[in-house]
Amino acid sequence: MSLSGLGDTGKAEPPPALFPAPESDAPAPARRRGRQPQNGPPRNGSVQGDDAGRQLVFFGAEAAEPTVADLAGLLAGPGEVVRMGGTARLSVQVDAAWRVHVLVAELAARGLAASWEPTEGERHAVRTSYTRVLKPLAAAWLHSSAKRPPATFHLTGRRLRLWLAAAGTPEPPDACLLRLGANDQECWEPIGVALAAAGLAGTLLSPNEGGPAYRITGRRRLARLAELVGEPPRAAPPEAWPS
Repeated sequence: MSLSGLGDTGKAEPPPALFPAPESDAPAPARRRGRQPQNGPPRNGSVQGDDAGRQLVFFGAEAAEPTVADLAGLLAGPGEVVRMGGTARLSVQVDAAWRVHVLVAELAARGLAASWEPTEGERHAVRTSYTRVLKPLAAAWLHSSAKRPPATFHLTGRRLRLWLAAAGTPEPPDACLLRLGANDQECWEPIGVALAAAGLAGTLLSPNEGGPAYRITGRRRLARLAELVGEPPRAAPPEAWPS
């Protein structure tokens, strides 16, 4: 099925949504590069946002408006930020098309246009443009070219939601894996401290143990995680989100 075309008026018709949602949920269009993955993100930005109107949780993902500072949650995981002059760009590689939908929508909610492209191993790279808006985030996280959390780093519901959307995997019946950057060894310990401070103390898994990642176990911690990150995004499969 074609995802774009011209109607009788000569204007481009909107592509069919892979994950249908009300018009109010539709974020700004995403720019596309490369070949579209099978069952992957639609070409012209029919990426859905999250449901609205649910009950707020104190310090949860819906307790405050989205801000650029929330993107520190991506950097807690495998996200990367690079600087160029007075600007910076954020990028993250993900392993599923639904994650592309969610992240592009989350970036759009913060006023950031995003592009995506397929990479090796059936993965997808999501990245922003270089922008001055991300300069403070880069300044806080980069020491020379190495990524390291600032001393004041802490995890909120919105930051955890972004981390989970990019690199989180529930492991039934009572565990969830939050993946880390493979080359970010200096980040692993302080990120673990931030998890513990949020009531989500986890076990650090080395690359030889299927990591790097933190495994959060126990029904109480998983309930806490589910409370903080909120309801699953519309694009996420039910089994891909803690409940």
